[in-house]
Amino acid sequence: MILAIDTCLAASSIAVLDGDVVRAARSEPMTRGHQERIAVLAREMMAEAGVKFPDLTRIAVTVGPGSFTGLRVGLSFAKGLATALSIPCVGINSLEALVATAGAPGFVAGVLDAKMGQVYLQAFDGGKALMAPDALEVGVAAARLAELYSGGPAVLIGSGAPLLADILPEATVLTPVYADPVAVARLAAGRPAPTHSPRPLYLRAPYAVAPAA
Repeated sequence: MILAIDTCLAASSIAVLDGDVVRAARSEPMTRGHQERIAVLAREMMAEAGVKFPDLTRIAVTVGPGSFTGLRVGLSFAKGLATALSIPCVGINSLEALVATAGAPGFVAGVLDAKMGQVYLQAFDGGKALMAPDALEVGVAAARLAELYSGGPAVLIGSGAPLLADILPEATVLTPVYADPVAVARLAAGRPAPTHSPRPLYLRAPYAVAPAA
């Protein structure tokens, strides 16, 4: 039983996953106020799922890139809950979470607008990462995409996807403002138990993606 938490982007999101069954999931769009809402939302989703916190076997949490304050809120809550329950806490980067949200085969790139002419970028093909998540100038990111793309269906997803759409003109462009927490939970379900607590994924960029919470 996995509880997934995401406060990195423009929402507070919780999902409860029991094997392949989604017991409960909700995303509440917001750019501020994650700290006041996330614990309450977690309790509401656990009640809706009909399970108690001691029933959980794993916590999943997004670790960035994104709003620095939102990231810290979610990570602190997830680590505190995992410690209290003596269960593993698995960190998932928000670019990978966006790619999983797209749910598309083939070439998929998560792109977040980092402002000041930069984007956060990570590209996958068939679910396999082609690069580590990185903060790049838009022109450099465009060159990286062109280098990595080898043809076939393509998807660009995230707030920065329109900035790179000209590089892959046939690509589907998706611009959700947050990831699906169910996708976060499913990614965490497939990971081995971590040997240490998750750490924030800080990539070099002049600003966070979203306003601080």
